[in-house]
Order: sequence, then structure tokens, then C-alpha cells
Amino acid sequence: MKFLWCTINVKDMEESIRFYEEVVGLKVDKRFPIGPGEIVFMGEGETKVELIYDGSDKWQGSKTGISLGFETDSLDRMIDLVKEKGIEITGGPFQPGSDFRFFFVKDPNGVNIQFGEHK
Repeated sequence: MKFLWCTINVKDMEESIRFYEEVVGLKVDKRFPIGPGEIVFMGEGETKVELIYDGSDKWQGSKTGISLGFETDSLDRMIDLVKEKGIEITGGPFQPGSDFRFFFVKDPNGVNIQFGEHK
């Protein structure tokens, strides 16, 4: 069995796409309408991030308690990038051991995003 995607219900599709493209580095893989809303799959590998906008104003925030983790080649460069984009670092950077450092931000929908670097 393979893990295919993680679904995030979004309040603003374009803002969410910009975050995952410009900050995380994912590209739009598929994009299609669903009634008044839209679904976008992001990522180039076999595991995707699925963004769903239902086309209404009834979005009530992300209350899932999950986080998505992404590995970066340089945690320091990633910290600089999120600061340049005006994104608040909500936790860290932490280094629980000698070989891994990480920090957290929130995406535009309140989902915790973790960026980590293996040393």
C-alpha cells in the first residue's frame, strides 16, 4: 500500500498555491473544477498535497492537528526565505539530536508546516 496524498481544505486557492509553490517548492500537477469549487494536486513525486476549495465562504479553519514535513538542503536558507515572504516562524529552530534541525510555520490555512535538514 502506498501513501498517495494529504488533503487540505483551503479558504483561498490562489494564496495556498502561491505558498506551496514559492515557499515549499511544489508545482501544480493537476487542477480541475468540482461544482463551484476546485481541486489542485501539488507535487512531482508519487505523494501529493491535495488542496480543495469548496467554492463557499463556510471555511472554518484547519483543525486537523496534523503537520506536513518537508526536507530542505539548507535550513538557514529556508529560514531566510520564509522571513523574506513575511511568514512567521511558529516554532524553532530545534535540534533534538546531532543530525537533524527543523522549524515550523503555518500555511495560509493554519496547517503546521515543518522544514527540516539532515546533517
